[in-house]
Amino acid sequence: MTEIDRRRVLKGAAATAMGSALVQVAGTAAQASPATAAGAGRAPVPASCSAPGEQNFPKVGGNYGNQSYSSLSQIQRGNLRRLGGAWVNRIEGGLTTGTNQSTAVAVGGVLYIESALGNVHAVDGATGVTKWVYRQTRGTVTRRGVAVGQGMVFTHGKGNWLIALDQQTGAVVWERQVNGYGNMEKVAVTYHDGLLHVGTHDGDRGAAMAVNAADGELVWHFWGAPGPGEFGNDTWEGESWRTGGATPWMHPALDPELGLVYWTFGNARGNRSSQDGSQRGGMNLFSSSIVAMEIKTGKYRWHFQSIHHGIWDMDNVMAPVLADVRIHGKIRKVVVYGSKSGMYFILDRTDGSAPLGIDERPVPQDARQKTWPTQPFPRQGPWVESRVVDQPLGAAVPGDPNRAVPNYVQGALYDPHWDTPVLSTPGHGGGACWNQQSYSHSTELVYTGFGYVAAAHSLTEASNGLRPPGEYQTGGVVAVDPSTNQVRWRKRLPYSLAHGNGILTTASKLLFIGQPDGNLLCLHAENGQELWRFQCGAAISSSPIMYEVDGVQYLAVYAGGTGIPYGDSAPRGDFLWAFKIDGSVPPAPTPPPPVVRRPVSGGPVEGSAVANTVVLARTYNATTGQVSAVESTAVNAMAPTHMRVPVGTTVTFVNPVDNVNVHGATQFFEGLFDFRLQPGQSATYTFTRRGEYFFNDCYSPRPTGKIEVY
Repeated sequence: MTEIDRRRVLKGAAATAMGSALVQVAGTAAQASPATAAGAGRAPVPASCSAPGEQNFPKVGGNYGNQSYSSLSQIQRGNLRRLGGAWVNRIEGGLTTGTNQSTAVAVGGVLYIESALGNVHAVDGATGVTKWVYRQTRGTVTRRGVAVGQGMVFTHGKGNWLIALDQQTGAVVWERQVNGYGNMEKVAVTYHDGLLHVGTHDGDRGAAMAVNAADGELVWHFWGAPGPGEFGNDTWEGESWRTGGATPWMHPALDPELGLVYWTFGNARGNRSSQDGSQRGGMNLFSSSIVAMEIKTGKYRWHFQSIHHGIWDMDNVMAPVLADVRIHGKIRKVVVYGSKSGMYFILDRTDGSAPLGIDERPVPQDARQKTWPTQPFPRQGPWVESRVVDQPLGAAVPGDPNRAVPNYVQGALYDPHWDTPVLSTPGHGGGACWNQQSYSHSTELVYTGFGYVAAAHSLTEASNGLRPPGEYQTGGVVAVDPSTNQVRWRKRLPYSLAHGNGILTTASKLLFIGQPDGNLLCLHAENGQELWRFQCGAAISSSPIMYEVDGVQYLAVYAGGTGIPYGDSAPRGDFLWAFKIDGSVPPAPTPPPPVVRRPVSGGPVEGSAVANTVVLARTYNATTGQVSAVESTAVNAMAPTHMRVPVGTTVTFVNPVDNVNVHGATQFFEGLFDFRLQPGQSATYTFTRRGEYFFNDCYSPRPTGKIEVY
């Protein structure tokens, strides 16, 4: 173990090796200057990271602490039945495609939102009338939110471009290409005191950066995977840091009073995939870490790594939330960190210590993966189940949303893998991911949407793990008390709410969250009881916000939709909605709901076209109608993967004579059949009821098919 390894292994707390030096630096940093105004003639972003939003909702996350909380209380339980549409703006004229992940901000009575096309729209918050539109000239990329400051609106363009627009007209003020630090296109921009804090994503190596808001000039950068001579480099084997990933792909939190910005860095990558640790031994800092650095200089202050040497794409990169909470009778300035693992790490944001305790626990090892011997666990446990439920075939359907897809090796969180897929939960699409959390000053609880989307990891997966076809992808909302890290309540809902489904809480103890079926929900923040819902016309992959214009308080949300985790079945749109008491705009037409079960690979094929026969362990070319001559364990190695037949059809399953291995068809979850076939053998089943019937292979569970009976 290297010296840096010894210093960074945390025994029940975050990094404390620097001890009193950390506290001393924090005391000095508290002299940092407060935030400047959010724009010329506009209300400022509150200087305190904990000051709740009022008339404005000036940044993604509401305030610098990402609390996504509004002190406005005109909308309350007593008048929710009167809450209706104030206006709706189809900002792109009726767009029904694309990836919409941007959350609106509201400054001075104007909403600013990015569309799936990358265009920026300024919309009057009282009337819904478009004031101006910036038409993207730098190419379409996924956006998650603009920043507003110094009389400008800041957005991204494809190819690492930052673009500053005049806040009043939308005219381009400046454009700056910042190359050499990773893909800078997706992360929401954060403005503070003359600097733009921007992050990179989805690359071999990435950095957190600050640029001058006046002209886009780079001020400082901080690498997620440190290079030679930089603190943390010796936690990477050889040259593995060069392709180590560790990108900061969600916006940070800032504490202007402490003078610190808190960036979260993503999972480690590797020579083959994020699931392969065989050639990047070590802890791999700063992957799966939160790092506190000085706002003005980017200087390192402290860090906490939530997953050492990750091989599961289980980074806790969700935008951190800052709050002042009472722990053991003392007010502590904390940062709430965590997401995909289904755990919260409650850290003191001044020095990274853990007031509620975090323990390093031994975990299973595999020398081939160079696994780290321990992983950190908060003493209070996870807020979602960290186990796959083993329900037998034929049990209640759908059954537990965490039930295991058959034939997979079932593992626990942090079980290692190699060439055999190991199924565990929360998967890389479960727990929570890039949805905005909320801290309520009214209830003193932290809320997040979560998903039950188990994942199977092995080196056979090219990227970040397999979400098994046929599994149920559901989720819910959880409320956690940050003073104890205990779950206060948990509400299961029909859909995964881990991907952009942000939460807004209000002074009137309301909680708003959008679903992939287009419904905006209002829950009682104290117990999760549903109080109100409204159909917005498209999947909601953004956070609701609240603002005030001329004494009228509005709730707003952008309903556009994205493909995670429901693919093209999630309805798309371009609906920017605002709501008020006695609003009279009716709900949008209800779109077809997302398909909750993970789909198989490939489109539907009529059974009559293939003699009502499924060939096991072979792929199918839908264009030519040909079955491959090569035995396969690919996900699409059922020929065809999706067959449509009328009720009463007998389907034949055949293992070709020139296959080498025994293959099968295990039907789940109804348990209708479970064939094991030697090469050359076949079996049949007659489908007597309408429905969708998934099955996978006993030899390797990856190949999965579906019979659609109509």
